[in-house]
Amino acid sequence: MKKLFIAALLFVGVVSFAQDINQKPARDQKEKLTPEQRNEKHLQKLTSELNLDKKQQEQVKQLIAEKSAKAEKFKESRKDSKTKPTDAEREAFKKQITAEKEATDAKMKAILNADQYTKWTALKKDHKDHKGRGDHK
Repeated sequence: MKKLFIAALLFVGVVSFAQDINQKPARDQKEKLTPEQRNEKHLQKLTSELNLDKKQQEQVKQLIAEKSAKAEKFKESRKDSKTKPTDAEREAFKKQITAEKEATDAKMKAILNADQYTKWTALKKDHKDHKGRGDHK
């Protein structure tokens, strides 16, 4: 009788644990968004975080779309290439990315007021910190 009771408890525990695991969304199960949906989601987040007005929203939306298009174009070009990039290609890419980040920063500085720009840089830093640790959402 005691063994039957222990076996039943063990079975219930294993079943409930298995259900908990199935409830958590895995990385692969995250919703797949189109580039346009990702851009819109990013714009909504920036709008709520920075209190953007309509004119700013349009300018930021255009900036996000340009940035996304460049990233998508690069991703497609890398997908076609079967070889790993050389050190020189990597360095050139890093310089290109740095130049694009600086250009984006300059454009955002022109779009946002001083307070919004400060918040935006803090958001970027926070995102970079989370991305580096691997505990982002």
